[in-house]
Amino acid sequence: MISFQLTEEQEVVREAMREFGQQAMAPIARDCDENSSIPEDFLASAWDLGLAFTQVPEEFGGAGERSPITNAILLEELAAGDAALAVAALAPSAFVNAIVDQGTEEQKAEYLPAFCGDTFTTASLACIEPVALGDPAKPRAVAEEKGETFVISGRKSFVLFGDRATHFLVVARNGGGVDAFIVPRDAKGLTISDPELNMGMKGLTTSTLDLEQVEIPAANRLGGDAGCDIRRILDSSRVALAATMLGLSRTVLEFCVPYTKDRVAFDEPISKKQSIAFRMSEMHIEIESMRWLTWKAASEIEQGLDATRSASFAFSYAAEKSMWIADNGIQILGGHGFIREHPVEMWFRHARTISVLEGTISA
Repeated sequence: MISFQLTEEQEVVREAMREFGQQAMAPIARDCDENSSIPEDFLASAWDLGLAFTQVPEEFGGAGERSPITNAILLEELAAGDAALAVAALAPSAFVNAIVDQGTEEQKAEYLPAFCGDTFTTASLACIEPVALGDPAKPRAVAEEKGETFVISGRKSFVLFGDRATHFLVVARNGGGVDAFIVPRDAKGLTISDPELNMGMKGLTTSTLDLEQVEIPAANRLGGDAGCDIRRILDSSRVALAATMLGLSRTVLEFCVPYTKDRVAFDEPISKKQSIAFRMSEMHIEIESMRWLTWKAASEIEQGLDATRSASFAFSYAAEKSMWIADNGIQILGGHGFIREHPVEMWFRHARTISVLEGTISA
């Protein structure tokens, strides 16, 4: 019999992340957005959760407890606290998981132990390019083999923690295929921009990378001579973004429900108006749909199946519906939805930013 009941461990993780999201993230979310920065003490607290440490196998110093399904569950709860801070907390895990899944034994031994220490450490994926209708699986960045090295040229945008990441996993064309390459931040020819100015997720520092004839050892090719499957990296990224938009959407609805009960118009709470009640009911339905799509894709990744189709569905559906839910949140609040006294306008900007990371969507 198929069961969607969470395990006892997943319930414990969910409750712990929900508590952290509401107590450590939600109270500082507005200040992070206004100041376009994340406090160091928050990053330290998030690091203490062991989100990267648990992904690393025991032989390399970690806990070896990786579960894509559990990751999706905890990311939803963190994003319910704040989407930008949730992505910041999980950013190191994206690099770690790529190395764990597809790195050589030498790459694992070299890079994974750094994520098992006591200090916040991060390395970032660099797969998004600043081009119209771009596809991360079909990059314009190029890697050319040159003896025992690769020479990489191209441009990447929305690279998380570009101001501090120790390494970047750069996706580039290699002959007739696509590979990922581990590029250290001090590589000659790599230029890291000042923090980007984004519409939403402003607390999250992102940068643009310009790679001009960046030469790296052939050993820095993810997977070594065998290369890697870029789709697996993108599948995990899309599921993570879908879970983030799920948590963001849920917190919009959870804010709107008590608001509509407290706001009175024409001598009764607006929650009793059919147009409002039906709208919130539809928001709830879409949130549940987003969750099942996200969990399905995460389950396929956990089982080692081809999750590209499910991950793409989960991301594209969440991208469209999170925008719809955030927009409806603003409509429910009326004029209050546009002022910073309430967080809905910030959540709208977050949803808009996440939803277009892989190109625009049709409404």
